Amino acid sequence: MQSHFTNLKSDISACQLCAERFAGTATAHEPRPTVWFDESASILIAGQAPGMRVHQSGRPFTDPSGDRLRDWLELDATEFYDRARVAIVPMAFCFPGYNAKGADLAPPVICAQSWRRRVMEGLGNIRLTILVGGYAQKWHLKSKASVTDTVRGWGDCAPSVFPLPHPSWRNTAWLKKNRWFERELLPALRQQVRKVLNG
Repeated sequence: MQSHFTNLKSDISACQLCAERFAGTATAHEPRPTVWFDESASILIAGQAPGMRVHQSGRPFTDPSGDRLRDWLELDATEFYDRARVAIVPMAFCFPGYNAKGADLAPPVICAQSWRRRVMEGLGNIRLTILVGGYAQKWHLKSKASVTDTVRGWGDCAPSVFPLPHPSWRNTAWLKKNRWFERELLPALRQQVRKVLNG
């Protein structure tokens, strides 16, 4: 099992499926998959796709969004980046690039189609899944609901699954409008994170 999973991570790290696609974006960058998980992990953070800073660092959530996410989870950097305990698996492993207006492009569907089920099958010890943003929520929950409706219904998924909005600064207004998120969801999430890590 270990050899199979190690080979899978190596295959993902070497993936060039989107090389032509990325070369045609405004950023004209090369693929650089961010692979951050081990089969022993008990917490899965399913995100969207790496941003430019993550593309440059090779480490997930090395940006203000990551700072906010770690605050939501009440995890310090050491705990958050412990691959043996926390698997960080986005819907696309590479930075998709920007369009001509400087907006983030969507995660290429081919990435999840090529790799995601194989990764999920190898992560057999997951006790808590955290779905960050709409792309991850739609894939894992097989739902077409909006992010707001999905997150608002978090109690239907807890305690094994928690849907979250993306921790981007762009969602600051959403957080101010939906105070229940910090008042109700985050305490329950933090309690479950600590329970799983201490279990």
